[in-house]
This record gives sequence, C-alpha cells and structure tokens, in this order.
Amino acid sequence: MAVYFFWGEDDFAIAQAVDQIKQSVLDPAWLSFNFQTYDGSKEESIIDALNEVMTPPFGMGGRLVWLNEATLCQSCSDSLLQELHRTLPVIPESSHLLITSRKKPDKRLKSTKFIQEHAKVREFSPIPPWQTEALADRVRSTARELGVNLDRPATELLGEAVGNDTRRLWNELEKLRIYQGSRTQPLTQVEIQQLVAATNQNSLQLCEAIREGNGGLAIQLVGELLAQNEPALRIVATLIGQFRMWTIIKVMIEAGERDDQAIAKLADLKNPKRLYFLKKEISRLRGQQLLKTLPILLELEAGLKQGAIAEEILPTKILELCQHFR
Repeated sequence: MAVYFFWGEDDFAIAQAVDQIKQSVLDPAWLSFNFQTYDGSKEESIIDALNEVMTPPFGMGGRLVWLNEATLCQSCSDSLLQELHRTLPVIPESSHLLITSRKKPDKRLKSTKFIQEHAKVREFSPIPPWQTEALADRVRSTARELGVNLDRPATELLGEAVGNDTRRLWNELEKLRIYQGSRTQPLTQVEIQQLVAATNQNSLQLCEAIREGNGGLAIQLVGELLAQNEPALRIVATLIGQFRMWTIIKVMIEAGERDDQAIAKLADLKNPKRLYFLKKEISRLRGQQLLKTLPILLELEAGLKQGAIAEEILPTKILELCQHFR
C-alpha cells in the first residue's frame, strides 16, 4: 500500500516507524532527490505534496513524500478533498505518501473516511501506565524486533521499569542486546535488576502507597518521580486511571454484581483474569472510600492545568488522599 497514516502522541515510536519506511523505500544514494517533507497544516503544502507523490522517482529506489503534522483529519476543504480523491487511488507503485499527526482523527469527516480507506493506518498513543499487560506485550514485541531474548519475569520487570516511555524502552533493549551477545538463553529478572537503571519509583507504586494510607512513602515517591522529570499531569493521569478502575470494581461488587466479565468490561480490563488480583488489592476497602478520591484527583488535575506549582500542590493533595485510607 502506497499511503500510510500514522497518528498519536508517541513521537519516538512514530519516528522509528518513519525510519523503517525510509529504509524500505529509499535508496541512500538518491535520498536527496526522492525524499521530501511538507508542512501538513497548510493547504498549499498539502497540494504540493500530492503533486510531488505523483512524480516518478529519480534513479534507484522509490519516492517518499512526508506530510508532517497534517490536519487533513481535523479539517479539510471541499477543494482539498477533491485533490485527495483525484490522487490517492492512483499513486504510482514506486511512490509512497506518509501522513503523520499527533491529533486523533475525526472519524466524522469525509477526508478521514477516505484516507482510512486508502491508507495503512497505525495509532501511536502512549500506553496508560496502569495497563501493565499492554506494557509487557509492547516490551515483548520490541524485544523480538531487536532480537533480545527475555524470560517472562524479566519482560514484566522491564515493563514496570520503563513504563510507557518508548524511547527509554528502545535504549534499554539496545543495551541488553549488546550484553546478551551471542548467548541463546533468555535474560533473567535478576540480570534486568542489575542492568536497568533503578526507576522502580513509578506512579503505580504511588497508587499503592495511597491505597495503604502510607503518607510518608507517598510523599517520598512524589519527590522521586518529580526528580526523574516525570510530568505532573502524567502522574495524575495514572492516579485517576487506577483509582477509577478500583472504584468501578468495588462499587459493582458491593452492588451485588457477580459476573466477572461484566465487571471487567465496565472497568476497561482487557485481561479479565487480572480481576482476581485487583479484587484482592481492594478487599479491605469500601466503595465510599474510593469514591471520595475522584473529586480530589480532579481538583488536582484542574489545579495543575491552571498553573499550580507541582511541588506544592501534589504533596498536599496526595496527603489528603492518604487520609481516606487510614
């Protein structure tokens, strides 16, 4: 397929995917002739790119035209839509059009529907830190791509250590590949602990500390997360996601729901088997305790978005949350 549409906020993952396309399409000796980048936010640049992609490549290899930060799937004039209809179905096999955007496409637009019909679409959104199964799956797939052999505990530990930081995952696996060398046995959890920088202080551990009412540990974890330059809003997003999930599960159990599939679906759990462990985590808690955390977390998020200083508002609100679980 000659058209690609990549969207999402994981800039590093998109950059990696773009490099893969460049390597597969372009001949390095003819790169300057056959690779062009255009501003995807300007209609005239988009039209220039559509015209360029119809031009046969020079010399060896193919042609790659990149529309960066495109707004085609947020707004598109009738005239531009006509250009898309005229061009996308007849792009030569030797030419490739790459469209990238950080913004989620608006599925209601005609341009979005048309692009999705004619393009290979991939989403590159960061995995929420509380989706531990998805993080482990990404570690597994990236390790396979780079040729790094990890056993299951090592995979899970590496996922916990790097979280949803795609750049750091890639860098750590590159380091592990060099360490692994030609050995065939998988790397173990013990080796990961020795080789991967200790960033065990993550937002999920902060959730656990709050759940246990351990204010001292919670404040320590907040300080360490901020010292690691973890964005405050990302910390809060993890807290909201985790406490929302715990709250849904507990409230449904207290309401008499016994169907684990129904609980997992409402709690947005992709792996229903994980519900058993989540129930144990919140077994001693009451639904009302968990419900009271959500307004505090929303106040915290609103405060940060309105310019509050993270080092001041985070400890205050974290201690307030801990009070509900003592």
